[in-house]
Amino acid sequence: MRREQYRRADDLIFSAGIAKAVVAGKIANCRTVLQRAIRDHTQKMDANPVGHAVKRLNHNLNLLNQEQPLDVVRGIEGDAAHSYFSVFDQLIIAQKESFSFQERNRRPPLDNVNCLLSFLYTLLVHDIRSALETVGLDPAVGFLHRDRPGRPGLALDLMEEFRPFLADRLTLSLINLRQVQAKGFKKSDTGAVLMNDDTRKTLLVAYQERKQEEIVHPFLDEKVTIGLLFHVQSLLLARYLRGDLDGYPPFIWK
Repeated sequence: MRREQYRRADDLIFSAGIAKAVVAGKIANCRTVLQRAIRDHTQKMDANPVGHAVKRLNHNLNLLNQEQPLDVVRGIEGDAAHSYFSVFDQLIIAQKESFSFQERNRRPPLDNVNCLLSFLYTLLVHDIRSALETVGLDPAVGFLHRDRPGRPGLALDLMEEFRPFLADRLTLSLINLRQVQAKGFKKSDTGAVLMNDDTRKTLLVAYQERKQEEIVHPFLDEKVTIGLLFHVQSLLLARYLRGDLDGYPPFIWK
């Protein structure tokens, strides 16, 4: 399995195919986050820029329907991420004075929202890395994310589909339902924003509870817990690399 993974990862055309699937899943899930916000909170937010962002994401998805080299796929993903995060602040409808979002930043996060996102992304990548190892894949060798020392490229690939569906939605819920508050964060002398132990515990509990929820998997058409999705997607990727599937079906939230 791993020898086949390494051979395929060296093939840039094959890598572009998997990268397209992963990025399409991410963009589709980002679009659904925005569409649901428009549907549920039109009176509490400025829906116009969010609607424009949805149109831009549609355009990005249409581009992915064409044959694209790997570098172009990366460019499409970057453009989509910029469109999505440019309106992310509109989705925050409570505690705006303490949880405003201007842009995505990390290493270190410079505001409370980015602090939440970075923490949840870290939990995601650890769970996905474990799932990949369970099915026999090497988490370090990716297709969208190329080899870099110490970077779990394949885990980062699969995480793209789950960022909006799990981490971003959970961040918004915690803020909008006031389950986290400004007092749980502090800014260090370097400008990095850190959360205290109670807030970290709140996030961990909320993350584990979300993983226990059930959804119908869009490809398998069976009920699975959200926490099992990482294993399912890893298994589908392994089946594709073995030749049991004609393509890798990304997780697309409906």
